[in-house]
Amino acid sequence: MPMTLARVALLSCAIAAFPGSQVLAQNAPPAAPVTVAKPVVRDVIDSDEFIGRFQAVDEVSVRSRIGGYLQEVHFQDGTIVKQGDLLFVIDQRPYVNALNEATASLEVAKSTLTNADAQFARTQALAGTGSLSASNLDDRRRDLISAQANVRGAQAAVDRASLDMEYTKITAPLSGRIDRRLISVGNLVQADQTVLTTIVSLDPIDFYFDVDERRLLSYADEARKNGSALQQGGGGLDVTVMIADSRQQPFKGKLDFAENRVDNQTGTIRVRARFPNPNFVLQPGLFGRIQVAGSNSYKAVLVPDEAIGADQDQRVVYVVGADGSVTPKSVRLGPKLYGYRVIRSGMTGDETIVVNGLIRIRPGVKVAPQMIQLPQDATNEEAPTQASAQGSDQ
Repeated sequence: MPMTLARVALLSCAIAAFPGSQVLAQNAPPAAPVTVAKPVVRDVIDSDEFIGRFQAVDEVSVRSRIGGYLQEVHFQDGTIVKQGDLLFVIDQRPYVNALNEATASLEVAKSTLTNADAQFARTQALAGTGSLSASNLDDRRRDLISAQANVRGAQAAVDRASLDMEYTKITAPLSGRIDRRLISVGNLVQADQTVLTTIVSLDPIDFYFDVDERRLLSYADEARKNGSALQQGGGGLDVTVMIADSRQQPFKGKLDFAENRVDNQTGTIRVRARFPNPNFVLQPGLFGRIQVAGSNSYKAVLVPDEAIGADQDQRVVYVVGADGSVTPKSVRLGPKLYGYRVIRSGMTGDETIVVNGLIRIRPGVKVAPQMIQLPQDATNEEAPTQASAQGSDQ
């Protein structure tokens, strides 16, 4: 028995001297560095989002009012033109001849009128003395009236020929961006038929989208509170629109018009918003996502999208404790505002959450938090401001 106790004591000393336990302690995973922050808490207004398309306020297909062969083109495809700029010239020679002919006919008619006027004056004087009969006076009066009518007709022919001559120069009916030329020099242009090019206005520009009945009634009520109607100026509701290019800031505009009836088949009504476009960034035909205010102002908790993870069918954020432990918390998401996601429920706004480095989080592993401060509006900030940094997130 003593021998056995001695052996046990010796074995215990050997185990204590063995460095394996220290190796295991040294190989324990270090705390994972993650970026953490307090969520943003601010007054927000929920917005409804719709998909729509931009459309030019004014659009025109340029046609010639006269026929003839195209002689000159005075613009470069795709450029910005101003109202009144010369675009095309139709061969003027036939119209010059027509104008000269009409002018000559007018001179003849004026000469005939001068003679008829003189004849009538002499006849009238002689008839007053009884030297000529009243029937002769009536004949001269008829000739004078006929000559006056011929002058008016000849003048109308000159005016028409001058107008046709003017129509040989085709100018821009509005300012905007012009399309390519659709017909080349030397081709025959049919009057009022041949489309030469198109022009669309760009500033301002309209955005059309469809609204369901429920939200239509809400917007109409808001418009009435503003002393207007949805169909008459849209009630002046402020809207913003985003395009596919994420580098562009949201464009601000106002509701401008709504159709006068709801579509029986779709149960929607088409609404229009108008946006200033001084830099011509927005183009007719572009798709966009428009946001219309859909609630009163309230306090909301906002977190970045990258701070939201998934746990089966739930959305979670990871809350960091004072000891570096991480706890998932289930949340219900709302719309995206100011570059963040609204948290409908599950957070109070006092938590410290992981905003970058979710991929490093493992069950039972503690983290090394690096605190940053999120800006109130992420759409106007390139990066969050560093509140107390111990190093950059890797």
